[in-house]
Amino acid sequence: MNKLSTEKRVQILSCLVEGNSLRATARMCDVAFNTVLKFIPEIGEVCAEYQDKAFHNLHCKNIQCDEIWSFCYAKEKNVPKDKRNQFGYGDIWTWVALDADTKLVPSFCVGNRDAKTAKLFIDDLAGRLANRVQLTTDGYKIYLEAIENAFGGNIDYAMLVKIYENSNEREKRYSPAQCTATETKKISGNPNLKNISTSFVERQNLTLRMSMRRLTRLTNGFSKKVENHIHHLSLHYMYYNFCRIHKTLRVTPAMEAGITDHLWSLEEIINLLN
Repeated sequence: MNKLSTEKRVQILSCLVEGNSLRATARMCDVAFNTVLKFIPEIGEVCAEYQDKAFHNLHCKNIQCDEIWSFCYAKEKNVPKDKRNQFGYGDIWTWVALDADTKLVPSFCVGNRDAKTAKLFIDDLAGRLANRVQLTTDGYKIYLEAIENAFGGNIDYAMLVKIYENSNEREKRYSPAQCTATETKKISGNPNLKNISTSFVERQNLTLRMSMRRLTRLTNGFSKKVENHIHHLSLHYMYYNFCRIHKTLRVTPAMEAGITDHLWSLEEIINLLN
């Protein structure tokens, strides 16, 4: 990687953040596949480190959380017996927090869909906030203990529970059942009913899947190693927060949140390597 020019690194980066696979990126940039593969952990590590330092004392007011399913190495049913029940083989989940006002993603966590990962995720989120917030999650009950332990009573927390139609085809078809109704539940504090929603974070799921080939469904572009999966997520959210102009806000989420005063270029991300 040291032999690559900044211009070539920017070219590779621009392909990766726009949803191209590693092999497609290698072909488009006229570099070896292993060159792109080695680039992922290098840039992902510095992106994660920078965001970890930058996202503190955030004055967010309205946070939405959700979990995104994906898999690594193989789908859960196809994982070899000697690798079953090992993290990084089969189902993995990306837990995401999004500020509904600035569209900033201040925290994400990759792990299982269990209490341990929920605690890590919510504890990390709580440590980045400077004030009391309103928080909305789906009806996943595992959030309850994690949020209680992290925030205590210093939060306005509500759940948005979606009710789906009963159908005998739910286990067979690819798309989820149709949502027929929603139910709001006030859990803690005094959440504003108008802000009880998970729409923005669920829309962010689409942005993630469209921008990362590893999460595109029904392809062979999925991650083979969970470490590279996490590094690529760090790169994605660095680009999303600092480089990608939100169409509604007309600025990047980091600019709207007051974390930076300008639109980052891909060259600036590359310069983090130095």
